[in-house]
Amino acid sequence: MKFNVTIDRGEDGVWIAECPAIPGCIGQGETKDEAIRNIAEAIALCLEVRAEKRIAAYP
Repeated sequence: MKFNVTIDRGEDGVWIAECPAIPGCIGQGETKDEAIRNIAEAIALCLEVRAEKRIAAYP
């Protein structure tokens, strides 16, 4: 399954990645690549928790 993510740089220079399809699913990193790796992990974890709680994968 593929999800779109947004990636922006915060005022403090940290890269912030967010998955709009999964509210609250955010990753960040010192580099853009690190933020992408972290959001991929966050998405997997969010989906795992939603599956355990029998919540739809995304709204």
